[in-house]
Amino acid sequence: MKFLHTSDWHFGRSFHRVNLLDAQAAFIDHLVETVREHEVDAVLVAGDVYDRAVPPLPAVALYDRALHRLADLGVPTVMISGNHDSARRLGVGAALIGRAGIHLRTDPAGCADPVVLADVHGDVALYGLPYLEPALVKDDFGAGKVSHEAVLGAAMDRIRADLAGRAPGTRSVVLAHAFVTGGQASDSERDITVGGVEAVPASVFDGVDYAALGHLHGCQTINERVRYSGSPLAYSFSESDHRKSMWLVDLGAGGEILSAERLDAPVPRRLARVRGRLEDLLRDGAYAAYEDCWLEAVLTDPVRPEDPMARLAERFPHTLSLAFDPEGRTEDGGGSYAQRLKGRSDQEIAEDFVTHVRGGGGFADEAERAVLRGAFDDVRADESLRETHR
Repeated sequence: MKFLHTSDWHFGRSFHRVNLLDAQAAFIDHLVETVREHEVDAVLVAGDVYDRAVPPLPAVALYDRALHRLADLGVPTVMISGNHDSARRLGVGAALIGRAGIHLRTDPAGCADPVVLADVHGDVALYGLPYLEPALVKDDFGAGKVSHEAVLGAAMDRIRADLAGRAPGTRSVVLAHAFVTGGQASDSERDITVGGVEAVPASVFDGVDYAALGHLHGCQTINERVRYSGSPLAYSFSESDHRKSMWLVDLGAGGEILSAERLDAPVPRRLARVRGRLEDLLRDGAYAAYEDCWLEAVLTDPVRPEDPMARLAERFPHTLSLAFDPEGRTEDGGGSYAQRLKGRSDQEIAEDFVTHVRGGGGFADEAERAVLRGAFDDVRADESLRETHR
């Protein structure tokens, strides 16, 4: 049985103020043609269909067209909600839409209720495990603590129990939206840290034949049976070296992975990062290959040049991001606020603030770090709850 694994469409997201709706529509065209060309048996969409809980109307219209086109193919689709989606909104009409072969799995309580497909070798149970906000589902799942590992582990226990009650030889696929240990993040994923920890071990998915993951935007293999498809489009310059694609996975009669082929997604425009003095970037022939790219430029001039963005745009009309890192500058804590915070979690920033206001050596102790972790977890849980009831 062949599955097409994709995720993280992020309908409604822009790229440095560039509207990506046409590029997202082109991806759906490509997805539909891929299903036809490769005679796919099921499409797996592992969360973050939308970029935010209340998406703009053009994004909703694109989603609506995508559902109709997938239903018209007559090929079952299983879709889960991610941490960017409003599970309640995405799941509206799920039972009715399911009659058209589009199976929305947005309610954590239904994680052990699979979509069951069959071929000549028997049944394949497809379990949709939506994004689980630990603070909101811990009690429902009887998890021992507020953590991604605890709630995912409890949910997977339910799935394994359901699978054990099915006919011997039933194959299994799980869709999940999480940060699994070994995965490589980019700048465009929303932080899901809980209690200072965001990653869960791949072993949480032991016992199923394939785990189709979403959340991380780079296509990657955690192990043969646990994979991220990545996003179909780049959503940050940290993804400039990504090869955007989907997984075409062929599951054998005994649950073995016969093949996992990466199928490239269409690229609306290449991304590139350049670094150097402004005059060098404008004159050096080595940069000619980047003239049609969406560009991020870091200028290293000792003195900030006059009107640099306009001058860059004369040669690189698609320059979207400009930063300054003067050569020879000493590490004195300078740089922009965004540069100083880049790559740091909310927890780390808060701990740095404690150190700053206390003066040198006044670091946050473990008890204070625990209070900060609890505060961030409570805020995120409250935001998720408010989105659910808006």
